Amino acid sequence: MSASPKPPAFDPADPLGLDDLLDPEDLAVRDTVRSWAADRVLPYVADWYEKGELPGIRELARELGSIGALGMSLTGYGCAGASSVQYGLACLELEAADSGIRSLVSVQGSLAMYAIHAYGSEEQKSEWLPRMASGEVIGCFGLTEPDHGSDPAGMRTFAKRDGDDWVLSGRKMWITNGSVAGVAVVWARTEDGIRGFVVPTDRPGFSAPEIKHKWSLRASVTSELVLDDVRLPADAVLPEVTGLRGPLGCLSHARYGIVWGSMGAARSSFEAALDYARTREQFGRPIGGFQLTQAKLADMAVELHKGILLAHHLGRRMDAGRLRPEQISFGKLNNVREAIEICRTARTILGANGISLEYPVMRHATNLESVLTYEGTVEMHQLVLGKALTGLDAFR
Repeated sequence: MSASPKPPAFDPADPLGLDDLLDPEDLAVRDTVRSWAADRVLPYVADWYEKGELPGIRELARELGSIGALGMSLTGYGCAGASSVQYGLACLELEAADSGIRSLVSVQGSLAMYAIHAYGSEEQKSEWLPRMASGEVIGCFGLTEPDHGSDPAGMRTFAKRDGDDWVLSGRKMWITNGSVAGVAVVWARTEDGIRGFVVPTDRPGFSAPEIKHKWSLRASVTSELVLDDVRLPADAVLPEVTGLRGPLGCLSHARYGIVWGSMGAARSSFEAALDYARTREQFGRPIGGFQLTQAKLADMAVELHKGILLAHHLGRRMDAGRLRPEQISFGKLNNVREAIEICRTARTILGANGISLEYPVMRHATNLESVLTYEGTVEMHQLVLGKALTGLDAFR
């Protein structure tokens, strides 16, 4: 009998050997996005966060377009046509830099561009998608309202017919990219049900005041959308969908990116804690040599890499056309919760230094508090899974 092959050395950065699941193209996508983030985000993001701004967002969008990160899993119209796993890897690397940067990309590609790609007319796709894929035009997605978040069916924004035109009135809240967007996908009630509208933001009656005084996602543009009798032509409506199926389909695509992205924030915090534990000395030796610290690091590593493995599994299912919304809820619920716990544990290892912007841990932790809530709160995803498990609807 021939000898069994010798296993490779243990890699603390990849303890389960998950890189073996990736092909060379996957690795190339990951490395491209990681390199961009290391050059264009990491040296500056603590300052952006402290100031509560994202300067040069239009330039960053164009750069993200140049590396194929905008609408990257869509096909045609200048989009990269990447796999779902490759898109997930990009989200992980972007959120390892900052959740605000991943949110910029998610809203652009998985919400605004996806809505037009999935439900738009050929004219709408040709007009907007190439410019959005290149980053020339930034998009936003108007669903959440001041009084309606988890219950989008209760939205009050209304679109009425006026001759051949549509007239939109209402408010949307917590809209990423809103103040810098050139186009908004806005969902509104009509006499025929909920419809989506492609709204150029230079239309009279449209405004997007930026929301300030945030303690989370500070390196991100967040806005209110104000629609005061915004007049649109008949062909502004997305023709291929009516009802909540439209926005919920977009949200499923975006939530999938969060499953990956949250693990990027967790990885960054874990790596900071691991490096700190190896070098910070107390009682005459590195704190990583103490049992309690090693127990924390081991538990963090287990949850981090289980989460990445879960994200990869969901990505393969999405690429095979077999991923269900309930499975996306499973991934978002688990991975964001575990990412926050990893950040909190990492903070304890760093001690007082954990609250400093010299380290990424507290920034990631506060960002994840928003990620925990947006695109489906913990409670909503629990109820989605509860209904799937029991067959009983607890929503009503």
